[in-house]
Amino acid sequence: MLRRSPRTLLSVTSAALLVVGLSACGGTTKDSTDNSGSGSQASAAADPNAATKEGLKIAFLPKQLNNPYSDVEVGGGKVAVGEVKGEYKLVGPNDASASSQVSYINTLIQQQQDVIVVAANDPNAVCPSLNQARAAKIKVVTFDSDASKDCRDAFINQATTQGIGESLAKMALEQAGGSGEIAVLSATPNATNQNAWIEVMKTELAKPEYSKLKLVKVAYGNDDDQKSFQEAQGLLQSYPNLKAIVAPTTVGIAAAARYIGSSSYKGKVAVTGLGLPNQMREYVKNGTVKKFALWNPADIGYLAAYAGAALASGQITGAEGEKFKAGKLGEYTIGKDGEIVLGPPTEFTAENIDQFNF
Repeated sequence: MLRRSPRTLLSVTSAALLVVGLSACGGTTKDSTDNSGSGSQASAAADPNAATKEGLKIAFLPKQLNNPYSDVEVGGGKVAVGEVKGEYKLVGPNDASASSQVSYINTLIQQQQDVIVVAANDPNAVCPSLNQARAAKIKVVTFDSDASKDCRDAFINQATTQGIGESLAKMALEQAGGSGEIAVLSATPNATNQNAWIEVMKTELAKPEYSKLKLVKVAYGNDDDQKSFQEAQGLLQSYPNLKAIVAPTTVGIAAAARYIGSSSYKGKVAVTGLGLPNQMREYVKNGTVKKFALWNPADIGYLAAYAGAALASGQITGAEGEKFKAGKLGEYTIGKDGEIVLGPPTEFTAENIDQFNF
């Protein structure tokens, strides 16, 4: 895997998770007497020279299990947890609905995890449970898709929201040939990250240089392959003059490419967005997709695990300006509102896609 620099992404991302059926029930927490709320953990000063604690229990809760993108992400997290000599755990729902993660968070609290690393399906639905975790002295790191900043300690962002949204708009313009109707095929209506990127994209599309493009529809495939395939099909039935489908989700872009590549629209309707090189290679090779982008998902999970370990070891509190080391990725500085940015996305084309394997 190629890496430009410790903070620059090499490639891009995905995930497969082993589901453990867990249910929420009453029980003791790490500190059942501490109900001081979400701000209670930020009172202690950070000690950047503190040793990383061994044996930390770090649990990953992605949006859903058996999702190629998430599989890659949590795989990177597992590697990092091993490097810090911690105990790795993976749990999660099979669907990406707004409330599907709540019972898992409650169970992780009962199991007295040291760190919960979660990709939120909904920015608010998980907050009450995450704040219960923080009151129980559990550090909370969000990755890929953020929760409300009031219920987590740090957020690992793939790239800046602005940068991703601008990249999606730029690729849409290029792939549509500068004019015509375009549509977005997103994940779920509540997905924090996709919604933020789409809003930036809409702002970009309002600029003069995009005046010949018309966004006609934002469809949702719920990060389900078959539903995304059907939504792509429905978009062409409703908008036969569509010039491009932009999918800011790896499941959506692959499903759209599969539909377009096997239909009479191949060569007429472009597909672009965010995807995994291994998943998209055949569609690039057969000419269905000319360009798409992504970061290295494994590095997102890897960085999230190191951030969680640094929080649980007292090296950082999540405050802006604090620094910590993230193994092979090097040193990172925490930004505003506890955001830690992995780096810019990489664009993939027929010329470079064989250089990447993930």
